[in-house]
Amino acid sequence: MPSKLMNTYPPQPVTFVRGEGSYLWDDGGKRYLDFLSGLAVTSLGHAHPAVADAICTQARTLLHVSNLYGTETQQRVAETLDGLLGGNGKVFFANSGAEANECALKLARKWAGHGRYVVVSAYGSFHGRTLATLHATGQPQKHEAFQPLPEGFRHVAFNDVDALEAALDPTVAAVLLEPVQGEGGVLPADRDYMQAVRRLCDERNILFVVDEVQTGLGRTGEWFGFQHFGVEPDVVTMAKALGNGMPIGACWARAEVADAFHPGDHATTYGGQPLATAAAEATLRTMQEHDVPALATQQGKRLTAALEALPGIDNVRGLGLLVAAELQAKGTAKDVAAAALGAGLVVNAVTDSALRLAPSLLVSDDEIDEAVAVLAKVLA
Repeated sequence: MPSKLMNTYPPQPVTFVRGEGSYLWDDGGKRYLDFLSGLAVTSLGHAHPAVADAICTQARTLLHVSNLYGTETQQRVAETLDGLLGGNGKVFFANSGAEANECALKLARKWAGHGRYVVVSAYGSFHGRTLATLHATGQPQKHEAFQPLPEGFRHVAFNDVDALEAALDPTVAAVLLEPVQGEGGVLPADRDYMQAVRRLCDERNILFVVDEVQTGLGRTGEWFGFQHFGVEPDVVTMAKALGNGMPIGACWARAEVADAFHPGDHATTYGGQPLATAAAEATLRTMQEHDVPALATQQGKRLTAALEALPGIDNVRGLGLLVAAELQAKGTAKDVAAAALGAGLVVNAVTDSALRLAPSLLVSDDEIDEAVAVLAKVLA
């Protein structure tokens, strides 16, 4: 039967119907080891009991109220996130990473005032698929079909301080960067670069916005990726891991920046509704109980070392459990990912020549060994 879904994703040969921990099952009963976690979303694994219980309990209690009224879970999740980010900020809840970034873009313009509206981001970045976040995304090939895009975005080379400094004219309100360019190929920022960005933003009175949608909440070995670099941003966006599969995003900002928003400046119908924030509360509590940044550091080293020992892999890059394996046979990443799927391992081709691996932050030693064994057979 022809699919009734819009043709926005490439067709895949499997349909997943169930998940548990690091494993998925398709509609034929075949088991797969998931080393992609729904693009770094299910960071506690599939159907984590604490998150599932929280969702079920909340669904029977209060499913939705408008954001005209606050909820207790919103407040608690906001307090937890603010605590992880230093304790001097405020949070806006959204439905996704793109919406979290939209909040950051609007906040930057409101904070900066009339005439200062440009956001500078990096080539290779990815910030979302809405029209504004698409233009913030530094991948011109993704822009062509959607011209004209909203104005107010400028792109510079990643990890190039001189290029950034040259782009900072009086119209610039914010610099928007990822600590690791996930969709760009799992490319970490340089420590010196991030510190120079902070200095330039301070000197020019420009906001430093960090997109932690993929890297946030333990994935890189710190609660947030920027914490590897000794900098403190003004605005932080996050989403993927926050609900462990329940759609939710968040935009955190220093209090004096957040206060640029007044009632009516920004809103959402569903963002931060009780079901999503109940999932986020259970996710954050479980992450803290397990100290997931420490686990990501430990297991990331094990995974990286095992991949580096495989014939057919040129190098391995990334931070924590956000890893790219660069293949010796260039242009083959899609074929290798497809072969791995056929062999029961879920990874994806993040570039033509690199595989992305982002397993559950609770991944075991045996599961890492199993994944590397599958890749070894596929690459042989």
